[in-house]
Amino acid sequence: MIAWRKLNRMKNSTYMRSLRIAYRVLRASTRGYPRWNDFIENTPDDWPPEPSIEGSGKNILMATSVGSHLAVNAVDSCIAAALTLRGNNVHALLCDRDLPACLACEAGWYSNDGEFAQRGPSKSVCIGCFKPSARMFDTLGIPVRSYGQMLNEKDRKDATSIAESLPFDCISSFKDDGIALGEHAMAGALRYFAKGSLEDEPHAEAILRRYFEAAILTLRATKKILSDLNIDVVVAHHGIYVPQGIIAETARSMGVRVVTWNPAYRKKCFIFSHDTTYHHTMMDEPVSLWEGVHLTPELLEKTRSYLAGRAIGKDDWIWFHDRPEFSGGQALRELGVKSELPVIGLLTNVIWDAQLHYRPNAFPTMTNWLLDSIEYFANRPEMQLVIRVHPAERTGAIKSRETVEEIITRAFPKLPDNVFVIGSANPVSTYAIIPHFNAALIYGTKTGIEITCMGKPVIVAGEAWIRGKQLTKDASSPEEYFEFLNELPYSGELDKDTIHRGFKYAFHFFFRRMIPLDFMEPLSGWPPYRVNLSSMDDLRPGRYKGLDVICEGIESGAQFIYPAEAE
Repeated sequence: MIAWRKLNRMKNSTYMRSLRIAYRVLRASTRGYPRWNDFIENTPDDWPPEPSIEGSGKNILMATSVGSHLAVNAVDSCIAAALTLRGNNVHALLCDRDLPACLACEAGWYSNDGEFAQRGPSKSVCIGCFKPSARMFDTLGIPVRSYGQMLNEKDRKDATSIAESLPFDCISSFKDDGIALGEHAMAGALRYFAKGSLEDEPHAEAILRRYFEAAILTLRATKKILSDLNIDVVVAHHGIYVPQGIIAETARSMGVRVVTWNPAYRKKCFIFSHDTTYHHTMMDEPVSLWEGVHLTPELLEKTRSYLAGRAIGKDDWIWFHDRPEFSGGQALRELGVKSELPVIGLLTNVIWDAQLHYRPNAFPTMTNWLLDSIEYFANRPEMQLVIRVHPAERTGAIKSRETVEEIITRAFPKLPDNVFVIGSANPVSTYAIIPHFNAALIYGTKTGIEITCMGKPVIVAGEAWIRGKQLTKDASSPEEYFEFLNELPYSGELDKDTIHRGFKYAFHFFFRRMIPLDFMEPLSGWPPYRVNLSSMDDLRPGRYKGLDVICEGIESGAQFIYPAEAE
């Protein structure tokens, strides 16, 4: 019995848990990194190609940083090889256990938050992070620089001192040389907890300070590498959180062009953006980029068919309902929704996701918007508010630890009689209830694009990408938002011209901004895709149009728009 207890204590020790995390990371890495040696062996020419003559190509930094993020490494290494073939000088940046917190750290890796708060990732997640990724880039002949090479003891001591001494309440607003270190640190901590705030988290301060220290170290490492290598362009996944958000902001402050990217919804497609995260780009891009596109009957049908398939993820590799049900009317009746009263739909997004400052937001957070909306409709009994909670709270890559339903219940132990909630676990498809809406209220969901194409009016209160497209009512303050609500219910659906404009933007968004890389083969599980090439020659100019668009955009600053209308 004593021996059994000892064995159990050993199995559940912090050391053994750290080893299990490291093993999971290493096991995933054996499957996830591209088989560059195989592709090189099938290439008739020598690899790597001769380095470009000094001054003839761009100095480009692939700011991969997180070596264990297999989805990032697959794309970054492909782009690095393709840019090398086009005569550029490409370098990679990786963390070698120097950051005390980063994008790879998630609460799900640890048995409790106190373990991460005290020990950080160095004895667990970090073990399988740097070396496999460094070997991958080395196989391609891409020089690797590490954070450890860029930082000295003074940098480390300064970062620790600042992170430990700054008052907790001042961290989120802290800036250094105009770089919003605190904002990105807070976004990183919220992502770790998968929550919309740090309230009621006993280890919140310690973990936020970890991300804050990592942000300071990232700033110093980035300044050094950009100067040392005379970098012209930085390529960074996502462009937010720690460390990518700090890298992007630092580069911009130093006059270095920034390119960010993220997997898109459509299979084998990616979104690339200039200067800032795609979250901002898709709101800020001028409508002139797409409103002049001639949407032929064939392109309209292509767009209509794709949107119809999104309900079951037919052509997507990012979706959140495995077995959706399409009895929308029945689902509403079961909730007690009355067919004789207008239904206003409210669609939430994941609370913690990408919580950065957005200029056009009418409310400080999605939670403020949600609760204020419920309060408003409590005084409008002639209408009904149906809240559809985002399924990704339950089925997303990072499960939410704070749900919309919990937030609503805390604020409204008894909901107003005309307010109803469809929870994240409810199998009814969001697309099946939209036809029953008189109008839809959204904050940051991309579904606003599809709702417009379905002819339903949309009121936008947050950073939804449909904002600013002359398709929706866009609120920039609470007062303006409530003025829009005072106009409800609407007398009819959108007019034909507006719906056609909605389809035109949908075509631009889903087929032009989502750039195909056909050699990215979807996988089930993690990683979500793998590189499938015959040889390195497949990455040369002219082989894949999408890859040409991406490389040209990185090299010259051209728009990341795929000419889908010409296909």
